[in-house]
Amino acid sequence: MAKRDYVFTSESVAEGHPDKVSDRISDAVVDTFLAADPQARVACETLCTTNRVVLAGEVRGPASVTKDLLIEVARQAIRDIGYEQDGFHWKNAQVDCLLHSQSSDIAQGVDAAGNKDEGAGDQGIMFGYACRETEDLMPAPLHYSHAILRSMAEARHSGATPHFGPDAKSQVTLQYIDGKPVRATSVVVSTQHSETIDQDEVREIVRPHVLKVLPKDWMCEEAQFYVNPTGRFVIGGPDGDAGLTGRKIIVDTYGGAAPHGGGAFSGKDPTKVDRSAAYAARYLAKNVVGAGLAERCTIQVSYAIGVAKPLSVYIDTAGTGQVDEDKLSQVLQELMDLSPRGIRTHLGLNKPIYARTAAYGHFGRKPEADGGFSWEKLDLVPALRSAFA
Repeated sequence: MAKRDYVFTSESVAEGHPDKVSDRISDAVVDTFLAADPQARVACETLCTTNRVVLAGEVRGPASVTKDLLIEVARQAIRDIGYEQDGFHWKNAQVDCLLHSQSSDIAQGVDAAGNKDEGAGDQGIMFGYACRETEDLMPAPLHYSHAILRSMAEARHSGATPHFGPDAKSQVTLQYIDGKPVRATSVVVSTQHSETIDQDEVREIVRPHVLKVLPKDWMCEEAQFYVNPTGRFVIGGPDGDAGLTGRKIIVDTYGGAAPHGGGAFSGKDPTKVDRSAAYAARYLAKNVVGAGLAERCTIQVSYAIGVAKPLSVYIDTAGTGQVDEDKLSQVLQELMDLSPRGIRTHLGLNKPIYARTAAYGHFGRKPEADGGFSWEKLDLVPALRSAFA
């Protein structure tokens, strides 16, 4: 039987964290290619360090997307985050674009030809998860960790907190009683700041963002509220530590509350099932919970490179399900084609909608009018309820 009383912790990192700078640039490259050609292929990795950015990977797209254009795309992404520091500046950083053409060996496995449908861009396992801990059907510790940093970022961008820098991290530990979160036992926030303010001032600037986000009376004891525990955080971002695409996969997904298949999302076009199938699994799990068929739901799908159909579809409702899981798996696969092409078509993924996913999680967001976060829609709920009426 699952443990019902416990504490659980999740963390988030802000858009200015060096790894998130890399994710943002890589996804901006994806968007640039998809805006020029919805069928473009992209696998872009980004390295950021002190006033240096390197783009590498393989792409297939129109000649209009030049290396000079992608260098400017990278600069604009850095500028949008807010880096205008001596050690990392959108205008002064050296940006090297080392992207090359997609391997023909990979292309022949993925491309449709004759009677062969388009195959998965790689082998792998992908997970989706949903639960009733928050309105967005996400695990509560991660939900609040993201929300604290989003609030701080909004204040920084608006000019309300001019002493904040772009780099920040949060960590929230919640107490669960009878399987439900009831309060925070500790909160950790580290934020880059100007040299003109001290530790106590940073703490009091951060405090209202935490209080605004947490439910009433959930705030931890003062001794367990940690702000910049090292005492100083002036040097930050890629100047303080190198950043790489795809190093924050738990932050990107469920904060450790659910399994992860190991593949990162950012920098990959939607033929890569690391990304698209993980979105599909979240979409299905969220609709299962949204339909009231379970309190929580984990879905795993697996693929082989070049093969269209998933090798397996596994569903676990952790003892909270109201319906037979085998039948649920069958119904979900009838409602959604889980081939790479089927996923992209169902969710409308061949669009420039990815730069916005690079920070504050790929899940638990609001569906947007242009197709962004389409995997967060609950449009399968009526059909699921009807199937199990």
